[in-house]
Amino acid sequence: MTGAAATAPATPPGPRAKKDRTHYLYLAVIVAVALGIAVGLAAPDFAEELKPLGTGFVNLIKMMISPIIFCTIVLGIGSVRKAAKVGAVGGIALGYFLVMSLVALAIGLVVGNILDPGTGLSVTDAVKETGQAQIDAEAKDTTAFLLGVIPTTLVSAFTEGEVLQTLLVALLCGFALQAMGRAGRPVLRGVEHIQRLVFRVLAMIMWAAPIGAFGAIAAVTGSAGVEALKSLAVLMLGFYVTCFLFVFLVLGALLRLVAGVNVFALLKYLGREFLLILSTSSSESALPRLIAKMEHLGVAKPVVGITVPTGYSFNLDGTMIYMTMASLFISDAMGTPMSLGEQIPLLLFLLVASKGAAGVSGAGLATLAGGLQSHKPALVDGVGLIVGIDRFMSEARALTNFAGNAVATVLIGTWTKEIDHDQVAAVLAGRAPFDEKTLLDDGHDDHDEHDGDSDLPDQGGEKELAKT
Repeated sequence: MTGAAATAPATPPGPRAKKDRTHYLYLAVIVAVALGIAVGLAAPDFAEELKPLGTGFVNLIKMMISPIIFCTIVLGIGSVRKAAKVGAVGGIALGYFLVMSLVALAIGLVVGNILDPGTGLSVTDAVKETGQAQIDAEAKDTTAFLLGVIPTTLVSAFTEGEVLQTLLVALLCGFALQAMGRAGRPVLRGVEHIQRLVFRVLAMIMWAAPIGAFGAIAAVTGSAGVEALKSLAVLMLGFYVTCFLFVFLVLGALLRLVAGVNVFALLKYLGREFLLILSTSSSESALPRLIAKMEHLGVAKPVVGITVPTGYSFNLDGTMIYMTMASLFISDAMGTPMSLGEQIPLLLFLLVASKGAAGVSGAGLATLAGGLQSHKPALVDGVGLIVGIDRFMSEARALTNFAGNAVATVLIGTWTKEIDHDQVAAVLAGRAPFDEKTLLDDGHDDHDEHDGDSDLPDQGGEKELAKT
């Protein structure tokens, strides 16, 4: 015992962990946001001209979404032994998304009726013209939306940047590789190398985040102006408070009861992604990182690959709350307040319409205008009242949508027993830090397969792949 104790200090230490320098990047993003707000208030016209900086950065991120979704799903499904497991994940996900959309609508309905924020505003001819201009010709009805999931060719899903088209192609390729068995393993190895390349490119793109954040925030602040914020502060603050309560009370309680996970710990883990969304007003800018972080958290690849991309089109909790409160606000401002019997059919219609407009630029405002045009045309003129603050409300929409999809991934992983709870505890406690340089772990496949958990059907294939 004495000899062992004496020799213990002489044991050579393990390799020192490399210092994570990416925290400087996110400090730079915070500084850029502050500068953008200052420039937007001091020189509004100049600030609006900076919008291409933010647009360019978001487009760089969107460029990476399709290949990341494809690689994640193909690697996940290609190694699953039972195809029925994937179908179960998809069915549970869609059912959950529908229920939570209805819950979000109900909460927005209650708060909107309590606040009654639109009373006393006037709708001028200029406001009416602005409202009519928001009807987006690109918005699709439900049938066109469903047909649009099918790409023109196998590769056009990647070139057109359609998330659901990429999801369909990836599912087909994943099932095909699964059916090929051993013959498909070389392809899986190739896809794994492509995934590592794609995530490394994404990590490089992230260093442009401060420039994108500066341009996006400056343009938003410059275009909205202080007066618009003052006059519509009640609606805007009410919406933010409602989203806050939905995330921390509804989603937080569900996450604790089902998965035993603290919502504050989960959102802290995703803090950098929330900062990225806040600075770009786009939840899509954080989609690739959400996929990487959910895998690192311990959720199985098939669950992450199906839940996250599908949720970005069907799990729009923030958008549901926004459309509810905005509809009630507009009806009050127009002097035609709706009864509860009129509110519920309109909101259910908007629930369906939002699926057809998913992916349309500025989907929140465009969906609202298009839905009102189809169901209650007299209210379209009032949409112009909220154009000025829509970008600020889009921040809360995007943050709530993102939080909803992160929580959904953990919940569905728990329901399908495709989550490593030990890994979740280690990650949220800070014992297993996320690799910001590659967005993947060393020995990534071994971590993903949750060694020793025989309930996970996909671990055998990917373990053999990793060993090979």
